[in-house]
Amino acid sequence: MLLQRLTEYAEWAEGESLLPPAYYRSKKIQWVLRIEADGSAAQLYDRRPAKGAKDKPVQTDAPYAYRSGKTPPPCLMVDTAQYVLAVPKPASDGTVSEAAAAEAMRRRGEYTDLLLSWADTAPDAPYEAAVRTFVTADGLARVELPEDIAHSDTVALMGHDGTWLHQLPSACAAWAASVRARKAGSGATGLCLVCGTERALLGTIPESIKSGAIPTSGLARDAQLVSINASAQGRGGALQLVNTPVCERCGARAMAALNLLLATDGHRRRGTDAVTVWWTREPVDDLFESLDTPTAEAVATLLDALHQQPDPVAAERLDPAAYYALTLGLNNARAVILDWLDIPVGRLRNHLGAWFDHHQVFDGWEHKDRYLPLWHLALATGRWDDKTGRYAPRSAPRGLETELLHAALTRGPLPARLLPHLLQRIRADHRVDHPRTALLRLTLHPNRKDHQVTGPTPRLDETCREPGYLCGRAFAVLEAIQREALPKINTTIGDKFFGTAMTAPAAVLTTLRTGANGHLKRLRRDNPGAHYALDTRLAQAFAAFAPLSDGIPVLLDTRQQAWFVLGYEQQRAQDNAARAAYKQRKNEAETGQSAESAADPE
Repeated sequence: MLLQRLTEYAEWAEGESLLPPAYYRSKKIQWVLRIEADGSAAQLYDRRPAKGAKDKPVQTDAPYAYRSGKTPPPCLMVDTAQYVLAVPKPASDGTVSEAAAAEAMRRRGEYTDLLLSWADTAPDAPYEAAVRTFVTADGLARVELPEDIAHSDTVALMGHDGTWLHQLPSACAAWAASVRARKAGSGATGLCLVCGTERALLGTIPESIKSGAIPTSGLARDAQLVSINASAQGRGGALQLVNTPVCERCGARAMAALNLLLATDGHRRRGTDAVTVWWTREPVDDLFESLDTPTAEAVATLLDALHQQPDPVAAERLDPAAYYALTLGLNNARAVILDWLDIPVGRLRNHLGAWFDHHQVFDGWEHKDRYLPLWHLALATGRWDDKTGRYAPRSAPRGLETELLHAALTRGPLPARLLPHLLQRIRADHRVDHPRTALLRLTLHPNRKDHQVTGPTPRLDETCREPGYLCGRAFAVLEAIQREALPKINTTIGDKFFGTAMTAPAAVLTTLRTGANGHLKRLRRDNPGAHYALDTRLAQAFAAFAPLSDGIPVLLDTRQQAWFVLGYEQQRAQDNAARAAYKQRKNEAETGQSAESAADPE
């Protein structure tokens, strides 16, 4: 199914002239070997950007095929200096052994043979004739080598008039034929599982995923999407593509399409250890981008669609166009398919709308709702660094960002490991912010797939009777009383008792309730208005425990701890909103009095 969808996208990309020639891939060129028109000589030019310069390196689509083993074959026209100019690979101490020099000569010999086989396809053509004359006269051996050329530097051949020789139609055709002959395996024919036609079948996939296209903490390298080279991996001990019959046309197109998607910013999302690419069968609005850049317009559109069609099945009928998303990881030289999504666009739009609706948080100071980028949510599961004022890079659990992405695209539950880990980080960091509150809302939702089931509200819910939620609200009120009474205090009750209160609230809240009497007494003397508001709020917070059979809970389980943090943060957001509104009214009153005084100075 995956290869079929990739070949379909390849057909569209080919019609839009987005795909390079068959078995071509973008390469950076460090050196150019320019051959004279008569093939008598050639000049080597350095095309590397100067150190410290902002110039981009020369880059062009060039022949490529995955190669491995002790004697890897050459690429036509464009290859490393080890193949083109017999530059040997030095040892770790910088010395060159006789074996390394002999291997470089062998590779140049195979490279020469490949050039001559291409030149023989059109003996009278000017470029082919020049290359044949140059190579047969041992011109490659006569090229003067600079001291700083490395065996791994890429060298490309160019005609006397500046034409890239590897971009000639004859070179494209010759290279495709060479790769087909090399990858055809036993030459068997059969039914291709992708296109469903009888064709010559591949022995191995001819093109790999480009190095660096899949994020990894280890060594970046080319990766194979389908690789069976050990008998234990294949069905019945069969190796390579025996149990996955794919014809050359489909294999080449599928990998070309995948590499194109991986190289296109508008069709990929790179995480810390995985990459996701997506495409559609028909053009649609950009849905995927809203996950990491949730603009007000994009979120409003998704929420409107969700509210109009809250049922995913009904939303699917409105827009049945296909949407595909592929998530890849890396295991050494093999690509790992972490997730594959094939759903209608209408259902995806419903899922994304639910994602934003279920994690929406209220910002009391700004008095507006916030929607968080997925990368920020993943980052908030890591360690908070007080010194830098940000989350420590790469401190989030490995693979969690990919799991959050899957939950967003499928409207599924969040991973079970997230909630206990997030609560542990909140206790250790003493930090609750918008992204962590958003994650708590998502984890506390009873059933995200059921559109008729509602979860925690984005703002303070006066009707919620979850024990943990009531405890969190009461703790927030007690902290607000202390801050109002002692505005210059360095260490608040939140700094001292938050972690204990979210696990064993009864003892903490009872003790802090008694201690709050002194703060309220001070407020009654210094700030009667604040005393009345906070005293009333505290009485209401503790009165809410009366309907509970056991009163204030002695201990809270993991889920109730999450409710505690949510109640605490939403109460604070509500208090901040009230404080901001009071400050605004006060400023408006003072501004109005100043205007009246200026108009009537007497």
